[in-house]
This record gives sequence, structure tokens and C-alpha cells, in this order.
Amino acid sequence: MENEIQNQKPEDSPAVQPVKKDHTLSVSIFISALILAGTWIYTAGLEATNQRTPTISENSEKTKGSELEEKVLPSEGVLLPVVWGDLGAKLVSAGAIDADRFKAIYEKQGTFTDEYKNLLLGQNESKLKITQDNAGYVLNLFWALGLASKNPILDSGEMKDPRYGGAQNFASTAGWTMAEGNPMDHYSRHQFFALTQEQQALVDKVSQGIYRPCCGNSTHFPDCNHGMAMLGLLELMASQGVSEEDMWKAALVVNSYWFPDTYLTIATYMKNKGIDWKDVDPQEMLGVNYSSAQGYAKIAAKVTEPREQRGGNGCGVDTGETVAPQRQQSGCGI
Repeated sequence: MENEIQNQKPEDSPAVQPVKKDHTLSVSIFISALILAGTWIYTAGLEATNQRTPTISENSEKTKGSELEEKVLPSEGVLLPVVWGDLGAKLVSAGAIDADRFKAIYEKQGTFTDEYKNLLLGQNESKLKITQDNAGYVLNLFWALGLASKNPILDSGEMKDPRYGGAQNFASTAGWTMAEGNPMDHYSRHQFFALTQEQQALVDKVSQGIYRPCCGNSTHFPDCNHGMAMLGLLELMASQGVSEEDMWKAALVVNSYWFPDTYLTIATYMKNKGIDWKDVDPQEMLGVNYSSAQGYAKIAAKVTEPREQRGGNGCGVDTGETVAPQRQQSGCGI
């Protein structure tokens, strides 16, 4: 059975209905970008495993970890409360994604599946599913969407604060090398959504409460790819009438797939407090005390149960390629 927000079957999906900011420049500013084949690429590998025979106690802990992982990162994936439709094709038509160069990244790795092709160029009428396998690809699509969509958050928010030298200087803008021409030619330029005043207010509110463990900023300051991608997801959810409650739930699911080790550690912390992952408050988990780099560091320091590091989706175009194990999943830049 496929998982979905609120653990519902696809046919029972929710009906369409309706912190203190950290203005510190994150380490994601593009000055230290890794450039490979014209693309920022950051993927992570698994740390080497110990080859000795595990003890009974260790096997028990591994089983517990697997059970926890299934709660945080369901192996069957999770259906999000949105329909992607033909947004990929619209992004290509607008030039926000250069389809040929974008496809080439995945074709080189032999990973450009029919699913990926349809999300990029086709029409998708079913709820969008995020999985451990496609999380990086979904991240890249929403990155382009967040960057290119016309929105007041990009026009007058922190990204335009003169203290930071211009919106063009961040990882979320300069790092998007998959556009036709300069990425700033597409920055807040295309009208993919016609949000009502109430829908925009909801995006403003929720974006200010969603942090990411690669830096200390909220989605309202989308200076890295994760923030820009989350902004795109929030806009899509608002445009399709998703409730605020379901927006928080979906955002926690997506952040968990984008930062797997981070949220497995947070889930371990909550379990140690006697709180099952299904019972956590998504808004609290996404807040500054848990999901910001600073907040997560404090949580991680309290978790004594060791966790095996997992690959995740860094601050460049994610190809799913495994690289050196010393490069961890939640860093911005290099």
C-alpha cells in the first residue's frame, strides 16, 4: 500500500481545501561552488560499513533503525497532495530548464527513466509521489519552479536585501546552470500560478516557518536550492488549495527525503523522548529549533544512538551519482 500524507490510500487523499528569522548569509553563497561539466553537482555516498560480524545487540539496534527509517522514509514513497501536471513542459517552454542539457545529466548515468521523462515533458494527472530514488530529481524540478515563478517573496524579500549584494549571488540563483541563458533572466519572471491574496499569505506564513539543516535560513529566504525548491512546492500546494495543515505535513515529508540522515536523527531524538514519528508536530519539526543548521546541531548532540550516514541531496543539481563517502548529505556548497 502506498503511503500518503496522513497515511491515506490514494483514493482517500485529502480533499482540496483550503520564528525568528536568521538573516545571516548561509554558506551556500555561490563563491565556493563546485563546478563540474557546467553544473553544480553535489551527491553523497554511504560511509564504509564495518565488516566484522554484528553482535545480537547490534542486530537488534539495526532492526530498530530499519523500523524507524520506514516511518521517516517509507520505502514505497509518499504521495504528496499536489498534481504536477505539465509544469515540467512549461518550465522547458519558458527556458527555465534547458531540456537537452537537463536530460543529458541523467542519460549519462543511465537514470533518465520514463517517470523522469514524463515529469519533464509530459502530462501528469496523478498525485506526485516522492521516493528515496527520485528525491533528487524532484528537488531539481522544484528548484527550477521556485526560481522561475513570479512571487513577491523573491521580488521584495530577503533575497533582494541590499546587504547581501544582490539576488544573483546565491547558490539558488547562480547555481542553477540548467536554464537557457543567465538564470537571473528567469528569476521571478514567469507566471505559472495566479495565487489569490489568501493563498499568497499562506505561502508567506508557511515559508517563514520551514527551515533546512544545510543553513540557518527559512524558505522565505531561499538562498540555496533546497529553499528555492521548497518555495516552489509551497506555491504549487497553495495554488491547488492544499490546507495549511497538509502543507506542513507535506513539507516535513519532502525535507525528510532531501535530508534523510538529519530527520532520522531527529526521529531518534523524538523516540528517545517517547514520541513516535507519526505523532510529531510537523510545524515544530520544521522550525528553527529542529531543522535549521543551528537547531539540528543541538539535537544531534543529544542523540547518543549512532546513525549510519546516508546519501542525500546537496546544494547542486542532483544526479543521483554516488561520490566520495566523506561528503555528507546536508551541506551547502563544498
